[in-house]
Amino acid sequence: MSELIPCVGGVVINPAGFLLVVQRKNEPARGLWSLPGGRVEHGETAEVAVVREVTEETGIVAPVLREVGTVQRAAPGGGIYDIRDFLMLDVSDSQPYAADDALDARYVTPAQLRDLPTSPGLIEALTEWGIMSPGADNFHP
Repeated sequence: MSELIPCVGGVVINPAGFLLVVQRKNEPARGLWSLPGGRVEHGETAEVAVVREVTEETGIVAPVLREVGTVQRAAPGGGIYDIRDFLMLDVSDSQPYAADDALDARYVTPAQLRDLPTSPGLIEALTEWGIMSPGADNFHP
């Protein structure tokens, strides 16, 4: 059995109902759009890790509301990323910027997200978790 690597992802929504996404700088899914996130460091809780990762990648500091789901993805070189995704609400009025391991960062509507090349399973997971609805103009926490 492959090693599980603890990771986190931030489902960050702003007051307008737009979702924060990053264009990935590194594998897996290099160049594709996804949620900000990364590995949980030794001694960190998942909640602390997701706040750190979102801030490092986008400059956005947002509190965790709740866990919304988990996905598993193959890690380069073996292993499985076990990604716990957390709903976060950005009320800062700040604009995201690409930092750390992101090529770009922005808030998008559901229609804009559908038009972007996204990481495998992103839209399906957001729909399954009730964050994204077909035909909706915004995301809902």
